[in-house]
Amino acid sequence: MPLQRTTSLKPWRRLAAAVSAAALGVGLLAGCGNDAADEKNDGAPAAGGGAFPVTVEHAFGSTEVTKAPERVVTVGYTDDQAVLAFGVKPVGMVDQYPNPAGRTPDINTQWPWVKDQWGDTRPEVVMKNGDAGPNFEKIASLRPDLIIAVYSEVDEAAYEKLSKIAPTVGRTKGEKELFSAPWQDNAVHIAKALGKEKEGAALVKEIQGKLDTAKKAHPEFGGKKAVALSWYKDSISAFTSTDVRGRLVTGTGFTYQTEIDKIADGGFSTELSPERVDLVDVDQIFVINDKADTDALKKFELFTNLPAVKNGKVSYLLDSEGPAVGAAMSQGTLLSLPYAIDELVASVE
Repeated sequence: MPLQRTTSLKPWRRLAAAVSAAALGVGLLAGCGNDAADEKNDGAPAAGGGAFPVTVEHAFGSTEVTKAPERVVTVGYTDDQAVLAFGVKPVGMVDQYPNPAGRTPDINTQWPWVKDQWGDTRPEVVMKNGDAGPNFEKIASLRPDLIIAVYSEVDEAAYEKLSKIAPTVGRTKGEKELFSAPWQDNAVHIAKALGKEKEGAALVKEIQGKLDTAKKAHPEFGGKKAVALSWYKDSISAFTSTDVRGRLVTGTGFTYQTEIDKIADGGFSTELSPERVDLVDVDQIFVINDKADTDALKKFELFTNLPAVKNGKVSYLLDSEGPAVGAAMSQGTLLSLPYAIDELVASVE
């Protein structure tokens, strides 16, 4: 499954949530309070105005949400943004992009597409990108009344532990491989848990309209095969067509290099051996990396010899640095997608 890399900012390196059977006594922790956490997260708005009660079916069964949640914890890598899209600020979230040393506030609350929504609120971190799984004790101390674990590697054992803390909504029933569910499905799934299913569907329709407009404005995209990739561990790592980055590329009209899906064997990306670099010999390449890794990729002869590279048909999209277009693509949320669509199209024009 996904590869580990903790020395640089890699949001797409989702890590196996190997939850130990010796996890904390969640049943006891659920009743514990944390005054400091309450003070830090006071004022987090509930999903007011939603339709409750609501029952959400998911990969681990079904969960009933009886009333508008007031304290939401998200344990999916991008679930916080889905919740934010409906005006709800999670009291706990995943630290998807490790914050650079000495930098405050947390970079995950400062992206251009979420900064205004977070305002001065600073959520607690319940898991870092690289951890084996969520911190159950921290989650319990936040006293949530709803836990969202959708864009996540939470398995059934972890789900059971989370459910002892608060009603928990797992990933969609239709997600056969981790991180393969369409962003549209994830968005509506989370919206339903917040009593906002109609609002979620409306936002999805709005973003789909933006994709359709981009596709219509650029019919030339339809005749080109494309791929999204990164430089990782001294090799090219290509994303599949079912990954959120691949879906965004095809959503704007390109045809994806689906041969990558076959060798990825259900994963969201795959590292290519030198013999298989031919798989990224396509018409348009989208590179998602920060500067250091981009510079390293540009020194890789098998890449620089590709016709697309020689012809300038490569969009180099900074991941967490600068405009952070790569982060917006990698997150693929109701909040980041409008920004990602505009920047992706502009990078080709």
